Amino acid sequence: MGDDSEWMKLPIDQKCEHKVWKARLNGYEEALKLFQKIEDEKSPEWGKYLGLIRRFVTDSNAVAQLKGLEAALAFIENAHVAGKTTGEVVSGVVTKVFNQPKARAKELGMDICLMYIEMEKNEVVQDELLKGLDNKNPKIVVACIETLRKALSEFGSKIVTLKPVVKVLPKQFESREKAVREEAKLLAIEIYKWIRDALRPPLQNINSVQLKELEEEWVKLPPAPPKQSRFLRSQQDLKAKFEQQQAQGDQSDGDEEEEPAAAVDPYELLEPVEILSKMPKDFYDKIEAKKWQERKEALEAVEVLIKNPKLENGDYGDLVRALKKVVGKDANVMLVSLAAKCLAGLASGLRKKFGTYAGQVVPTILEKFKEKKPQVVQALQEAIDAIFLTTTLQNLSEDILGVMDNKNPSIKQQASLFLARSFRHCTQATLPKSVLKPFCAALIKQVNDSAPEVRDAAFEALGTAMKVVGEKAVNPFLADLDKLKLDKIKESADKVELAGGKKGGAAEKKSATKAAPPAEAPSKSSAPPKKTHTAAASKPSAGPPRKGKPASAGKAKKTSESKEITETELSVEVCEELAAGVLPASCLQLLDSSNWKERLASMEEFQRGVETMDTAAMPCQALVRMLAKKPGWKETNFQVMQMKLHVVALVAQRGTFSKTSASVVLDGLVDKIGDVKCGGNAKAALTAIGETCSLPWTAEQVVSLAFAQKNPKNQAETLNWLANAMKEFGFAGINVKGFINNVKTALGATNPAVRTAAITLLGVMYLYMGQPLRMFFEDEKPALLAQIDAEFEKMQGQSPPAPIRCTKKASAEEEGDEGAEQDEDGGAAAGQDVMDLLPRTDIGDKITSDLVSKIGDKNWKVRKEGLDEAAAIISEAKFITANIGELPLALKGRLCDSNKILVQQTLSILQQLATAMGPGLKQHVRSLGFPIITVLGDSKLNLRTAAMATLLAWVEQTGMKDWLEGEDLSDELKRENPFLRQEVLGWLAEKLPTLRTVPGDLMLCVPQLFACLEDRNADVRKKAQDALPTFMMHLSYEKMIKAAGKLKPASKDQVVAMLEKARAVMPAKPAAPAKAGGKGSAEPSRAPSASRSAAAGEDFADAKPEAKKVRGGGAAAKKAPAGKKPATKAPKDDEDRSGPIFIFVPNAKEQRIKEEKQLKILKWNFMTPRDEYVEQLKTQMSTCFAKWLLDELFHFDFQRHVKAIGVMIERLNSESDATIGCLDLILKWFTLRFFETNTTILMKVLEYLKLLFTMLQKEDYHLTEYEAISFVPYLILKVGEPKDVVRKDVRAILAMLCKVYPASKLFPFLMEGTKSKNSKQRAECLEELGCLIEGYGMIVCQPTPAKCLKEIAVHIGDRDTSVRNAALNTVVAAYNVCGDQVYKLIGNLSEKDLSMLEERIKRSAKKTPAAPAKQSAVEKTQREHPTNPSATFLRKPAQEDPGKLKIMYRTYRIQSRQNAQHSDHPSIPKEFQLDLDMIETDKSSVCELPDLVQHKLDELLEPLVIPEPKIRSVSPHFDDLHSSTASTINFVISQVASGDIGTSIQALAQIDEVLRQEDKADVMSGHIDQLLIATIMQLRLINSTHLADDRVDKRDLIKLYSCIMGNMLSLFSMEALAREASMGVLKDLMHSLITLMLDSRVEDVEDGTQVIRSVNLLVIRVLEHSDQTNMFSALLVLLQDTLVSTAGSPKVSELVMKCLWRMIRFLPETINSLNLDRILLDVHNFMKVFPKEKLKQLKTDVPHRTLKTLCHTLCKLTGAKILDHLSMIENRNESELEAFLRRAVKHTGNLSGTKSDRGTEKTAHGTDDRMSKAKVSDILSEIFKKIGSKENTKEGLTELYEYKQKYSDADLEPFLRNTSQFFQSYVERGLRVIESEREGKPRIQSTTVIPQHGVDSSVSSNNEELKPAVYYERLKILRQRQGLENTSRGLGGSEDEPPQRPAISLLSSKPSVASSTDMLHSKLSQLKESRELYQQEHNTHSSSPTRSHTRSASPAANLDDLKKRLERIKSNRQ
Repeated sequence: MGDDSEWMKLPIDQKCEHKVWKARLNGYEEALKLFQKIEDEKSPEWGKYLGLIRRFVTDSNAVAQLKGLEAALAFIENAHVAGKTTGEVVSGVVTKVFNQPKARAKELGMDICLMYIEMEKNEVVQDELLKGLDNKNPKIVVACIETLRKALSEFGSKIVTLKPVVKVLPKQFESREKAVREEAKLLAIEIYKWIRDALRPPLQNINSVQLKELEEEWVKLPPAPPKQSRFLRSQQDLKAKFEQQQAQGDQSDGDEEEEPAAAVDPYELLEPVEILSKMPKDFYDKIEAKKWQERKEALEAVEVLIKNPKLENGDYGDLVRALKKVVGKDANVMLVSLAAKCLAGLASGLRKKFGTYAGQVVPTILEKFKEKKPQVVQALQEAIDAIFLTTTLQNLSEDILGVMDNKNPSIKQQASLFLARSFRHCTQATLPKSVLKPFCAALIKQVNDSAPEVRDAAFEALGTAMKVVGEKAVNPFLADLDKLKLDKIKESADKVELAGGKKGGAAEKKSATKAAPPAEAPSKSSAPPKKTHTAAASKPSAGPPRKGKPASAGKAKKTSESKEITETELSVEVCEELAAGVLPASCLQLLDSSNWKERLASMEEFQRGVETMDTAAMPCQALVRMLAKKPGWKETNFQVMQMKLHVVALVAQRGTFSKTSASVVLDGLVDKIGDVKCGGNAKAALTAIGETCSLPWTAEQVVSLAFAQKNPKNQAETLNWLANAMKEFGFAGINVKGFINNVKTALGATNPAVRTAAITLLGVMYLYMGQPLRMFFEDEKPALLAQIDAEFEKMQGQSPPAPIRCTKKASAEEEGDEGAEQDEDGGAAAGQDVMDLLPRTDIGDKITSDLVSKIGDKNWKVRKEGLDEAAAIISEAKFITANIGELPLALKGRLCDSNKILVQQTLSILQQLATAMGPGLKQHVRSLGFPIITVLGDSKLNLRTAAMATLLAWVEQTGMKDWLEGEDLSDELKRENPFLRQEVLGWLAEKLPTLRTVPGDLMLCVPQLFACLEDRNADVRKKAQDALPTFMMHLSYEKMIKAAGKLKPASKDQVVAMLEKARAVMPAKPAAPAKAGGKGSAEPSRAPSASRSAAAGEDFADAKPEAKKVRGGGAAAKKAPAGKKPATKAPKDDEDRSGPIFIFVPNAKEQRIKEEKQLKILKWNFMTPRDEYVEQLKTQMSTCFAKWLLDELFHFDFQRHVKAIGVMIERLNSESDATIGCLDLILKWFTLRFFETNTTILMKVLEYLKLLFTMLQKEDYHLTEYEAISFVPYLILKVGEPKDVVRKDVRAILAMLCKVYPASKLFPFLMEGTKSKNSKQRAECLEELGCLIEGYGMIVCQPTPAKCLKEIAVHIGDRDTSVRNAALNTVVAAYNVCGDQVYKLIGNLSEKDLSMLEERIKRSAKKTPAAPAKQSAVEKTQREHPTNPSATFLRKPAQEDPGKLKIMYRTYRIQSRQNAQHSDHPSIPKEFQLDLDMIETDKSSVCELPDLVQHKLDELLEPLVIPEPKIRSVSPHFDDLHSSTASTINFVISQVASGDIGTSIQALAQIDEVLRQEDKADVMSGHIDQLLIATIMQLRLINSTHLADDRVDKRDLIKLYSCIMGNMLSLFSMEALAREASMGVLKDLMHSLITLMLDSRVEDVEDGTQVIRSVNLLVIRVLEHSDQTNMFSALLVLLQDTLVSTAGSPKVSELVMKCLWRMIRFLPETINSLNLDRILLDVHNFMKVFPKEKLKQLKTDVPHRTLKTLCHTLCKLTGAKILDHLSMIENRNESELEAFLRRAVKHTGNLSGTKSDRGTEKTAHGTDDRMSKAKVSDILSEIFKKIGSKENTKEGLTELYEYKQKYSDADLEPFLRNTSQFFQSYVERGLRVIESEREGKPRIQSTTVIPQHGVDSSVSSNNEELKPAVYYERLKILRQRQGLENTSRGLGGSEDEPPQRPAISLLSSKPSVASSTDMLHSKLSQLKESRELYQQEHNTHSSSPTRSHTRSASPAANLDDLKKRLERIKSNRQ
């Protein structure tokens, strides 16, 4: 049981994975309970089990598996994330559950599959089940079939896709296993229920017995279609409906259930058959044979082949032509019907692919209907019906209308019957009014035909049309029919059965709502004369049927027609009666009085009557007939006439005024329109009639009446009225054709007024119609044409005014079903309608067979002649109908002519054809359009260009729809021709964004598009990538991802990645045209693409989809125009804005970081923000932002963003904690704003960010990686902004960023920014990098300086000047920091770039003698040390305190940005501008040093001369500003790094004062790193600038060096302070000191050697007193750097190693204070950079030996415990170090005894004198072996030295006797060196510069020594304040002393005590002199000893002196 109890304690998810089955069983049981308990489907708990669910179902133990299945089912049912597991779980179920013997397991497996289907994963489940059918285990196959059957019966055929199932079904019937066959049979029965006879063809080849059994079963099935009984999660509304029906016992819901029946087309389930190759070889010969039997044989052979129900696509052109010829020309009727059958078979086998040939065949069949024989007629009917299904009615309309007025009644009858049958297959959408209208016009003629069969057929056709589109739509066309005929039509309508078997009612209702949008599909023509669907759809008119208005033109007219159809003409008597009923009798009697006054009175009464009359009861026709009564319009009195005209207008406005009434008055009105007095009223009346009867109708009548009379005044005024009316009403529906001839007459009139009016009218029409209008007048005389052109020129660029009037009563009626249509039809239609209005010539007869054979001749010259002729025919005809006979086929042949000149000529003919034929071109797209695309694959560029021009010309006329339908386009793309692919994809990428909808067939091109994405040709790939977003915009991302699923895995990954990118830049679909007051009519052919211009309605252009998405966070981007929403929301918002705007949620930020790490949410990383990022951010912000603020932030109006930011600024400080709590979200929201182009919002954003970072700095907050990564890269994007103000602010923010985020981490982001394409951004980023390097030194260059500088140097060769300059400046900055080493770091540059760089470096050296540039390097290690490659970020956070740095380093960066935020104070050196606020707020007072400031000490020590103020620059500030010690120290330290030597010396002296006094020195605590950095900077400054500058006095330099050394020696004598130095700083300090020791220039200067000696001493002091761990780390890192960098001298690394040896030597004493983990981490990092092999490749083996010695020593001292100190190394296995240590531990194990002895040797001298000789000789021989070995020589010498110390009488002679003289002297020298070092140490300690910190032998007591120090210090500071000297020593000192002391090098021989002390004297004397030497010429106390001497030797004397001085001060005070 012990085991059980173990797993019982485990958590559930671990139990489920346990290897004990009982544990798993128990786990599944608990999981089941848990799953049933969790209520939230999105609970994070579910995530734990995602990876385990497959194990639940595939458990190897049957008992556990059952429980696992139950738990899995519960999981799938309840968990939101379950969908992710579908594939793996279902495949597990298929393979591991369906083969189980237990029925329960199988049942649960099926339930799981069905549950996944319910979760919308039907496709995945189905795929897995179909895979299961291939399993060898029949149990699995049976279960899979059963599951499929169950799924189908429950979910129905809409959800379970039947095509793949039916495909594999026949195979299951062949199975050997009876169970499989039985199950297959049940599945077949189930499928049959859903798709009925569609299942028969696929199963026709199974065993006949099985088929028979199936047939029997099928018969038994109920006829009612089955219903879906289980629903997807997304179909809950259906489910509710279904349950409700069940409850009510409803029988069926008609629509819903019948759709699935039609859903599966048997054609779809079949495999296509290829028949062209199987045709008899001699078919074409036989079909032309003279004998009819041979022709019959040929046709029969074809008939057999086309019986295949689905045919493979191919080129059937020749076959179709042959069959067509038989149908049209063959005399044998039997063959005609056989050929017709073949055509029908081809059409039904090819379906849409036959559409190409439909146009050629239909006219022939229609003509052939003249045959009377029923069998022929029937065959022809079947053929034409089959052909109709392959094309559209629009494409055939031309041909049908052409035969509608044929003389032969049979043809008319059959054409009408064909229309009737065709209409049945249409819906409102596919039968728009534009198509219906011409048909109705033709049919109405036939209704009146003399032949009864023609009339009946016409009734049937009209009845069918009425049934399909509804009465309302057809009635306008039937206005002229009497009631009898109308009733007959309605009767036919009631009898009609529509195609779906539905009685039309429901269909009508359903489609009514959908009618308009589909109808607009063709309108996406995107070509300049804007197309609308009417124009695009209707073919150019051929003869009478289309005479009336253009399709859309009648729009407004129709509406009123539908109102007025009923009004018939009334007789005069009836009118009088009606009028008497509504008007007073007197009024009517006096109307024809002979006295004009009475007539006038009666008219007034008439007017009053009309004004007060009830509009509904107003008999308009009667009233206007009364007005026309004698004298009527011949009225001579103008007052009466005016009144009459006014009354007409009133009646028209108030009553229901019909066209019949209008006809009564129009003649009279036109007669008076030219009258001077009555013209105005006449025009007003015409306008009123226009409003009621529609302008198009009124205009047509008025113009024809005006031109029927001779009065030129009337003609001119009529045209003027019309021009004005067009502007008022808009151009919608105007029938240009109706009056264009009259306008032509007017243009030719003799009266100039008429001509002028006509030209003015044309100008107005031009506004609406554009250039095509000119086509009507091209034949006019040149002079007139010039006038017309001048008028058109005036109108150029003007937009038509918005209409102010519209046809009354129309709008309400029509709005419902015509809204959308009208928009497009409005005036926008006009441009295209013009094409319909042009008189077109039928050139069909001119395309003779001779011409066609010429074009196809073998001789190219003849072919060319043929083409020339064709071109001539077309150009002569100007505008042609769509009938061009056999020309298309002839031209198609020439497009692939071997003679390229002819191809070019054919293309130009096709372009000509496009212009000439206009929209009629549509029907030739298949036959002639696609061959143009094939030419795009030609290798010659000029041909491709010509082909593209032709293609565009065609598309302009046809719209895109026809090109995208069917498979033709995808077939073209299948050709692996790179030219063709790139041209076609480029064309699609340009055209698709302009379309609102596209045919679904576009999906067929997707596989080819994916293939192009991986094409070998780069151009094809690029074009495919460009086209990707445009495809996605129409097909949706989901569909395209699904299509990508079918690719090979390698391709799939690539394609999916590209789809992701494309999704981000997917253009939005063009919006539907706005429906504002006739806007459509106001915008005809201005913009080339209708759909594009619509987008302008939104406040951002379509051209910038990114911007659009981001506005308002994209969330509201698609809402109504701004303005509406704010108005409604404002009042509510104001109430709740008082509360906090941010809600602080503890740990919310950490949770977000965690979620992003675990990839639960999208990573904030994008080129342009997509909607899902915006949505995610909004969701995250909703928890911690006030609701109202969130709404503002994600509003679509940028003004609201500005307000919201304003509020955030106000609350920034009051809600700082909450702001920091959701800082990541705030920054993310601001990154979205960076993608805006609006400057107002950008400036506001930057204002907030500046304040935010200031606040963060105050709060001492540091940005996390997570916050920085999601913000900094986007901020850097803005640094390249074209506007200066923005750039300046961004740079300021970047500067602030360094205070809350390490500069070294900012550096890589800026490096990334330099890769931008934007040159401004590159330049600014480089500038910023330069500032960082200047401010922080090379340590910021991450990952390595070499890598960064190489990348930066690349930009020196940039094209852009500003980038070049910036790159040069940055490299110069690096040069200033690290000197000539830069040349090695930047790698190879071209000569030109290198010379530019050198020139720039020279110039910069001249410019900056005092080189202030270095100041800010101080900031460097202060904050940066963690980024050092070998240091971890967490090492010493305390040193990251930016407050201490602020004063020192801020200045240079601020200055370098020309962005100083504080004015310069006159007495502060320019390089330093203080942060005064900071100094004032710093209240910490550590000591009372400055108390003595106020006192004047002029008479103190008279002999001293007050120096020039040059040195006093510090003092005023001490008095005014420095109220606290810390800020004082900060300020003084900042001056240490000054470029001015004097300032620096002063500052160093002041600091030295403080360091000298033990009680005061601790104020320096916390400032050590700062001081050291300033010192290092000063050393670098000297090294790089001062030493090279001849103008600098070298003596000053030596003084400066002395001060620095003195200062450092003081500092490093105090262990407490020395230990504060951080690793990074120590590293830099050691580097600077070693560089100085090796600098030959220093030695050349007088007293330079002294400096180098002091450096020696300082190095030893630093090594001894610093924090030993930091020191080791610093040396290891420095060694690594010096070895990596090839630039410096190899001696640097040598000296570093010597320092390391020294450290190693003292390890036994220091080992306990070391942090071994850190040291080992540094060793590990070193070994990573220099693995063993690489170390051995170095020129010297010393580094290797050094490292080895260090490790050995550590092992010796700690033993095996050393291995416990590897904790900081991340992957220890990869580390060479561990293995090395293990070996070393083993090796030192046997020496452990001696090791411990050695450990105690230092303290106990000579403990064991008794040693056996044997042992002695063993030990010595061991030691000499070490000395002799290369690696351990140093160690050997050390041991030998210690041995000699211990046993002074030991005899070495025997061991040295046999060695060479060289070896002996080597050993002696080595021992001497060790002795000097060992001796040197205690002696140096005893003579330290400031003995109080050491144990000073000469000082009797501490107290005694302390007092002088205190006084001395105070006095010193006072004197310094007054600019006086601090010491009383004269000029003697160092200058007079010869430099005779030996150098104290680390390895020098042992020095005498004296020399060491003397050296210090000299150093200190120099330090003191530094302040005097400028002026003091006289000697005072010429031999006064130095400070240290005084203190150590005679404190008393010094004390008296000090006391005297202080007394003087006191007396002064009094």
